[in-house]
Amino acid sequence: MQPPRAPISADDAVTRVVAFFEHLSPADVATLGAFYAPDARFKDPFNEVQGVPAIQRIFEHMFVSLDQPRFVVTGRVVQGQQCFLTWDFLFAFKGFHKGVTQTVRGASHLVLDAQGLVTLHRDYWDAAEELYEKLPVVGALMRWLKQRANR
Repeated sequence: MQPPRAPISADDAVTRVVAFFEHLSPADVATLGAFYAPDARFKDPFNEVQGVPAIQRIFEHMFVSLDQPRFVVTGRVVQGQQCFLTWDFLFAFKGFHKGVTQTVRGASHLVLDAQGLVTLHRDYWDAAEELYEKLPVVGALMRWLKQRANR
């Protein structure tokens, strides 16, 4: 068990988290516990998990499944122990569109504890527009459905 951490301001904690995600590498995934509370919750369009080991598996899978994934934080709003980040996620698919950089634009809602650890991480992004439309077969279907819905 780690000794209790000293309280940290939300602004300082968010700066730490942003720097961590903007420089995240496969080796860094093992250090997520320095940024997340042990029972932290994480939710995105594909996952809903609790606990650092489960969150680590999501990021490990990201590095296995994609080429050169990285986050660029484009904005932040900090209020009390909560934060809202906007970001671009850049990556290349393995297998198809190989080497072509893709971008997913999204946002994260983070809730921090008094020690500046993330207790809730909720990602918001449009899986249909930002991901499915970029896939070969599924993308054509998604674009067709979108056109039909806009009539």
